[in-house]
Amino acid sequence: MVWAWARALGGVGLLGALLWQVGSGPFLAGLSLIDAPALAAALAIGALTTVCGAWRWSLVADGLGVRLPLRTAVAHCYRAVFLNATLPGGVLGDVHRAVRHGRDAGDVGRGVRAVVWERTAGQVVQVALALVVLAAFPSPVRSYLPAAAGALGAAGLGLVLLARLVPHAGPSRWARTLRAAVRDVRSGLLANRAWLGVLLASAVMVAGHLATFLVAARVAGATAPLSRLLPLTLLALLAMGLPLNVAGFGPREGVAAWAFGAAGLTAEQGVATATVYGALVLAASLPGAAVLLNRRMRKPLGRRETAVRG
Repeated sequence: MVWAWARALGGVGLLGALLWQVGSGPFLAGLSLIDAPALAAALAIGALTTVCGAWRWSLVADGLGVRLPLRTAVAHCYRAVFLNATLPGGVLGDVHRAVRHGRDAGDVGRGVRAVVWERTAGQVVQVALALVVLAAFPSPVRSYLPAAAGALGAAGLGLVLLARLVPHAGPSRWARTLRAAVRDVRSGLLANRAWLGVLLASAVMVAGHLATFLVAARVAGATAPLSRLLPLTLLALLAMGLPLNVAGFGPREGVAAWAFGAAGLTAEQGVATATVYGALVLAASLPGAAVLLNRRMRKPLGRRETAVRG
């Protein structure tokens, strides 16, 4: 509970600092520029990324022994995206779908681990693609990439070595946890070529999120070439992984303001772009609101039918 409040207050603090620096103009201007073609593009891209996310989740869940039909996964993912976009923290929708699927499958632990591993796999792919894109195009962080790549490579190698050194038996709590993690990775991500589907789905999702960000940049009036905008929007996308936000707003806008300003554009344009992106993502998540509303309406109906039969 304390950590949840700290994350929410952190997001409020970031937004407050940003408003103090650039004012409310870029936020309001960005929202006023959204048009029908941008909304249509966001809905189409959102449908693609949601289906890919559901496919990735279904692959990992099946590997862990908690079967998840793709159709059910799509509905749960739409609801999760909507909750993530409207509630503080940006992860409560994923927590909800993890627990809900675990209860439906009769194993909450595996249900939660399936979501944790599929989200982790997505983050790993996103970071790997980010390193490639940021190295290929000019960006404010280009000079720091060798050190970052070295640190990430060393961390990955350390994890592999640690997994190999874990004893096959032993009472240690850490040893048991690491053995369980290794089993999950082997069965959920590596077995039966599931890694190929996870990799493909994750790559398409990253491309979809970047495409939405580029649409937002054009809507916000950014006329710079795509080769210049791509790394800037990617940095803002990476910032969304920080759980310090209020309904999605916070680090994304702050990093966008810094990145656009450091690249010779304006901080105001970065804030406007990130604001438009947030609004487009919210619009694309609205089918999730319908899923949530439909379930809430069916619950009382089911109870009434049970009462009548009784």
